[in-house]
Amino acid sequence: MSALPPLTLYLAAPRGFCAGVDRAIKIVELALQKWGAPVYVRHEIVHNKFVVDALRAQGAVFVEELDDCPTDRPVVFSAHGVPKSVPAAASARQMIAVDATCPLVTKVHNEAQRHHEAGLQMVMIGHAGHPETIGTMGQLPEGEVLLVETAEDVARLAPRDAAKLAYITQTTLSVDDTAGIVAALQARFPAIIGPHKEDICYATTNRQAAVKAIAGKIDALLVIGAPNSSNSRRLVEVGANAGCAYAQLIQRAGDIDWRALEGIRALGLTAGASAPEVLVDEVVDAFRARYDVTVELVETAVEAVEFKVPRVLREERV
Repeated sequence: MSALPPLTLYLAAPRGFCAGVDRAIKIVELALQKWGAPVYVRHEIVHNKFVVDALRAQGAVFVEELDDCPTDRPVVFSAHGVPKSVPAAASARQMIAVDATCPLVTKVHNEAQRHHEAGLQMVMIGHAGHPETIGTMGQLPEGEVLLVETAEDVARLAPRDAAKLAYITQTTLSVDDTAGIVAALQARFPAIIGPHKEDICYATTNRQAAVKAIAGKIDALLVIGAPNSSNSRRLVEVGANAGCAYAQLIQRAGDIDWRALEGIRALGLTAGASAPEVLVDEVVDAFRARYDVTVELVETAVEAVEFKVPRVLREERV
């Protein structure tokens, strides 16, 4: 009989990498194969230090602005998307540019453009300063996208014409929080037009649903993800709102606060969409060293989404 205390570890599924993250990482790897190192990447390709460090070791150079890139090396735009001015500047400098923007973010960009062409002003539900929000707002001229972060912000909106509005959202928001903001928008602006299909992406929605499914069974929840990862931070909030007394974001097993977990009998574990499965395995192994662990998989959806890489990387490499 084990001398270790028993622990049931509820492993949420889906968790970890989504199709957009998979594609973005593959784009950097294929660019390195095709053009050799260094390949420049504007902003972290995805928000995960482990992933970024691994790509850096292969020859990727991460910068924040296009001006930091030499003109004679390829540049990759991150999965979060960029304002229109960035690819335009790369083209003006005659740079090789590869766009790793998640196709589901591009869908939101295209939506905004269509509404703009129809004469509508946009309201974006998103987090100020997040690269995805900056990229999406940067698809349209200044003043054409009004940002709201909370339902309270809706009351302060001063649109050009209340009868000519549409809304879009960041793809990685809390499903429940966003529903509240949408309700506030619809109450104040009854004519506002919403997306044809939900902007919050399937991966964000599925990971949040999986956390809700385990929240009632656990004493504590750990979410593997980066502090600057919106979808990972939302998973912590979803867990706390669903009744988890202790919900914590960690980057790796070394970040676990073991004292805070003393006496637990059931733990929930998930990972944000930019966290690789190797980090999940690392955390499970850390618990196995301290507990007699029984792993229970709680699967609420099966994901089979796959996105193609840009054609330039599917052509014969030189």
